[in-house]
Amino acid sequence: MGGGEEHHLLSTEIVKRGGVDADAGGSPTFSVRVRRRLPDFVQSVNLKYVKLGYHYLINHALYLAAILPLLVVGSLSREELWTKLWKWDTTTSTSTHIPALLPFLALFLFTLSVYYASRPRSIYLIDFACYRPHDDFKVSKEQFIELARKSGKFDQESLEFQKRIVESSGIGDESYVPKAIMSGEKCSTMKEGRAEASMVMFGALDDLFSKTHVKPKDVGILVVNCSIFNPTPSLSAMIINHYKMRGNVLNFNVGGMGCSAGIIALDLARDMLDANPNNYAVVVSTEMVAYNWYTGRQRSMLLPNCFFRMGCSALLLSNRHRRGAKYRLEHIVRTHKAADDRSFRCIHQEEDEQGLKGITVSRQVMEIGGDALKTNITTLGPLVLPLSEQLLFFATLVWQQLFGSPQRSRSSTSNSTSTSSSTKPYIPDYKLAFEHFCLHAASKAVLDQLQRNLELSDKNMEASRRTLHRFGNTSSSSIWYELAYLEANQRVKRGDRIWQLSFGSGLKCNSAVWRSLRRIPKPTSNNPWLP
Repeated sequence: MGGGEEHHLLSTEIVKRGGVDADAGGSPTFSVRVRRRLPDFVQSVNLKYVKLGYHYLINHALYLAAILPLLVVGSLSREELWTKLWKWDTTTSTSTHIPALLPFLALFLFTLSVYYASRPRSIYLIDFACYRPHDDFKVSKEQFIELARKSGKFDQESLEFQKRIVESSGIGDESYVPKAIMSGEKCSTMKEGRAEASMVMFGALDDLFSKTHVKPKDVGILVVNCSIFNPTPSLSAMIINHYKMRGNVLNFNVGGMGCSAGIIALDLARDMLDANPNNYAVVVSTEMVAYNWYTGRQRSMLLPNCFFRMGCSALLLSNRHRRGAKYRLEHIVRTHKAADDRSFRCIHQEEDEQGLKGITVSRQVMEIGGDALKTNITTLGPLVLPLSEQLLFFATLVWQQLFGSPQRSRSSTSNSTSTSSSTKPYIPDYKLAFEHFCLHAASKAVLDQLQRNLELSDKNMEASRRTLHRFGNTSSSSIWYELAYLEANQRVKRGDRIWQLSFGSGLKCNSAVWRSLRRIPKPTSNNPWLP
């Protein structure tokens, strides 16, 4: 792609204003930063991605084939149907229509039997809990930088860089960090990792068991996801030991899957419930901040220090107890881009030149994440969008394939771009598919791009932005802090659809869709948003 063709993907901003340069004739000096924007993926959807979504419909073609005959029969009145079935042939003394209908009846009964035998049981979310640490772990942005300075682990340049990132991160003055990272000693140890894991996991699970009145020994499936900290014995074994759970509990530990691991763990729990019905499943999602704390000077590895904060969520699922459940799981759509080298390395754990361990975040992570997001939402669209939106969206894609992509017009006097209204592709309105949005609270810049590309309102983004401001990026558990915010503000009503979207290293982008089974009243306890 030539420089002129990708000019519209670049944005500029003044990052440093200087004084007056005498050598330049007294002109003021400044620095300009050029960045690559998140691609406008809803404007450039490839037809092959839509096929990923429509294959779900093709898989149910057998059931759809039985709809047309049923519609024909349903269009007849009772008298017409009775006449056609029992029309008597006086020459043969037999009914002329019953033999012709027997194959249809056999096909209908066979289809009905296959459908009921093969369809999975519904998965219900009984309840969930999110851990809120004690106020002793709360730090403001100013305190965060001051404690980092006092720790003696960073030089002045690294401190100034972190200060700029934290101030523009969207994180407020009430997020939580482990005390170990601000001490003068090494914090990325197994001892500190286990201590933080015990605090957040047991805190969330205590709240969950208290809310649901389910005993730990009643749980048959346990799934724990934590990307960085994976000790031996595992985190799931720590939970089993702490709560003295039964010996035949099916336990799994998911590691290295990034911030999208919570939906991956949910998908695993769903499969386990399908294979082991009439069970309770618990899913714990967390990340250890202290164990992954980076104390070097490489800027791309300092970014996780600025965004990640303490947090943990715990879910109780079942495919047996619908009564009393809050939500029913409708869809899970997972997208993985690790086959591409750039996607694989855009978020990478490694050592720097000094041998210090950390996570490198590539400058192209927004662009690569946008490509994964494009694939995910175009797969999800046919499953959730109204038929009218699907037809308009699909017709636009066919038009693009037949007559070419829309041409962008460029102004010679500005950096802005515009698209002709006659050729502009139709952007699906996901607000028609969902009442609530829980988008992974990674950073302010990420949420800004998601809002712009999905054309969401400030109210749609409120839960995500408030979670980022109050708790920071809590990794895979952030989408549950967002749902807890909606519940605390009594936003969720019976029949509402909730879209949870997360993405992480790999690069992965995952979606989960829930439907509320009842109006959720304002919680009185065990909610992280309560005073």
